[in-house]
Amino acid sequence: MLKKIEYVISFCPKGANFFSVESELIVRSLRTMVSLLIAVISLGASAQTDTLRLTLDECISMARRQSVDAAVALGELKSAYWQWRSYKANLLPEVSFSSSGSYNKRYTSYQQADGGVSYVRNDYLGLNGSLYVTQKIWPTGGTLSVESSLDYLHQSGREGGNQFMSLPIAVTLSQPLFGVNHLKWNRRIEPLRYREAQARFLSETEQVAMEAVSLFFSLLIAGEQVGIAEQNLQTAEKLYEVAQAKRKMGTISENDVLQLRLNVLTARSNLTNSESTRQARQFALRSFLDVEEDIEPVVPEEVPQIRLQYDEVLSHALTNNAFATTIRRRQLEADYNVASARANRQSITLNAQLGYTGMAESMGGAYRDLLSKEVVQVGFSIPILDWGKRKGQRKMAESNREIVQGQLRQQTQEFRQNLFVLTEQFNNQAEQLSIACEADTIARRRYHTNVETFKIGTISTLELSDAQTSKDEARQNRISQLYNYWRYYYQLRSITLWDFEKGCDISEDIKKL
Repeated sequence: MLKKIEYVISFCPKGANFFSVESELIVRSLRTMVSLLIAVISLGASAQTDTLRLTLDECISMARRQSVDAAVALGELKSAYWQWRSYKANLLPEVSFSSSGSYNKRYTSYQQADGGVSYVRNDYLGLNGSLYVTQKIWPTGGTLSVESSLDYLHQSGREGGNQFMSLPIAVTLSQPLFGVNHLKWNRRIEPLRYREAQARFLSETEQVAMEAVSLFFSLLIAGEQVGIAEQNLQTAEKLYEVAQAKRKMGTISENDVLQLRLNVLTARSNLTNSESTRQARQFALRSFLDVEEDIEPVVPEEVPQIRLQYDEVLSHALTNNAFATTIRRRQLEADYNVASARANRQSITLNAQLGYTGMAESMGGAYRDLLSKEVVQVGFSIPILDWGKRKGQRKMAESNREIVQGQLRQQTQEFRQNLFVLTEQFNNQAEQLSIACEADTIARRRYHTNVETFKIGTISTLELSDAQTSKDEARQNRISQLYNYWRYYYQLRSITLWDFEKGCDISEDIKKL
């Protein structure tokens, strides 16, 4: 639009009165507006092409803060935390208040002393309120409660009146006998369950770091492949021009020229494919980190010089990893199921209550001249003939415990074996990385030497292609070996929950989270 306006203005001859003064002002205003619009669009385009340079440590830190996987791990930890809080609250005294009221005005049947039945009218208002304090006794599995209540009854009619019945205090004990103590078993299992959840959260946090490392190096390798493809294309085009000049001089065959032309086409195809791969991996990392900018990963040139001892790694894993806690929890749960099945053969419960009560026509009088109140109740249920049902349940629980013990032994052996292999792979990876770096340097030097040698005509295109392939493979192998090093490193951190660089446990402020 701006060019069209300038074209119209320049088309007018000097001194011509083609535009009026008002028209010239409008044109100038339009030109200013268009210039501002172009500037805004340019700024927006430059903002959209901004890239975010990230080191590996920055990528991992960002993933732990704002990735979806980290949020899921934190949500699971919160759920386990509130389950633990509920269990702890279940062991504390519970105070509750209950109240109810009713009004009745109806006729009901009444049997008289001579055996006759007549209907009488009931017209009364009843209210009651009770306050309870209940405490579970985990050493015995019983329940101790203290109760205080007041009942009020108002009867209408000629013989009606008010009545109060008070229960200032009553202590009640409910104690199962010869049964399984669920509270005592939960007291042993629930702390392990919460400790397991904490360790699992830390492991999942390190697994988030592992995923960040994987996506980071995936994008890094894709970027290296694009760089290699661009360099190969430039070199292929330059060598093709040299070959055409040599062909004119008759120092090279037509077959070699065609081969170099094919190399140019192959390089262009590889560049297109590499750019598509880089865009896909760019999108994957941006989605994982929840960022809008394009990410430019920075190659981590330095790695921590650490050599690990298997015994030390195993000790940290058995102390910190959720797997060890899971083993102890599953063993206790299997024993608990066996104990429950054995205790299911009979059910005996003792209920005892001791307190005082009073009755009067006034509220104050109901708390004077109190009478004692004692209640002892024993209930039991013993099966006489169940056709072996409870015995079968007990045997099934014992068999399941043996299965769990066998599975845990096998899983423990696999855990130790996998940890040993991973430790050896990490220790060997430092040497593999050193070899890959040296091979990359040698392959690049060899390729540049062959390019210069081909220009003077002392090597063939096949030797040049072989040098290029070796150079590309060596560069990609270097990045892959660097990725393997960091992958093994964070995998060991997720298993042991130990920071090998700082020499301390990986811990988080769980309550703060």
